[in-house]
Amino acid sequence: MVKWLYRLFIELTNHPLTSKWLASFTRSKWSRWVIPSYAKVYKVDEEEMEKKLHEYETLQQLFVRSLKKGLRPIDEHPDSVVSPVDAVIEDVGIITDKKEIIVKGKTYSIREMLGDDRIAEKYLHGTFIILYLSPSHYHRIHSPICGEVVKQWELGGKSYPVNRLGLKYGKDPLSKNYRRITELCTNGMHTAIVKVGAMFVNSIELTHEHNYVNKGEEIGYFSFGSTVVLLFEKGAFTLDEQIIPPLEVKMGQRLGFFAQKKKSQ
Repeated sequence: MVKWLYRLFIELTNHPLTSKWLASFTRSKWSRWVIPSYAKVYKVDEEEMEKKLHEYETLQQLFVRSLKKGLRPIDEHPDSVVSPVDAVIEDVGIITDKKEIIVKGKTYSIREMLGDDRIAEKYLHGTFIILYLSPSHYHRIHSPICGEVVKQWELGGKSYPVNRLGLKYGKDPLSKNYRRITELCTNGMHTAIVKVGAMFVNSIELTHEHNYVNKGEEIGYFSFGSTVVLLFEKGAFTLDEQIIPPLEVKMGQRLGFFAQKKKSQ
């Protein structure tokens, strides 16, 4: 019953017209009046922001704000993998031989998430990490590693929430929501950065245009709270022992280490 009511509410509020109106409002000058209350309700850390709160002219500008320079140091170990975002690590695990991941007791198909069975095949028995961004978090996305951009694509349309309720009751939001995917190649191994859209505002913008990214380099931003799913090939990534979900992390914080070369299968 709870599941049915939850989905009914989301369907009613996730109508294209509702989404369009909300997106338009956040970019309008009228949204400026709700910025103080938004910052208070979501406990936005004003000390970290590049600008003062009153300098943001729209709610959209606050959503995609930059931070003061040097505030998020990038782990300097050459083989480290860092968090691409400020977020809560909701889950970590191994991708099954059925090309599935289990998050909060719910099974998701990475074939459906990536939209390509051939690409999904590369990640069998590899590692996945789920990073959830709340509305209070810094919304810019950075590269977790150095690597060549081998492919970028987008999938999906309507979006369910990606918070704990969304993961539990939504219609497979990690594999069906609007999403933009970047696949990197490093040392002959692949990493997929799956940027998942959140309820109402599906805007995920890319900010890099070249074919190679450095660790910690900005690659895009969300217009609202959302989720990033990291997928690593088998043997490519070793998780730090301190990473035990649920865990709050900052962009640039070390999550583990990337293998120096591809292991023979």
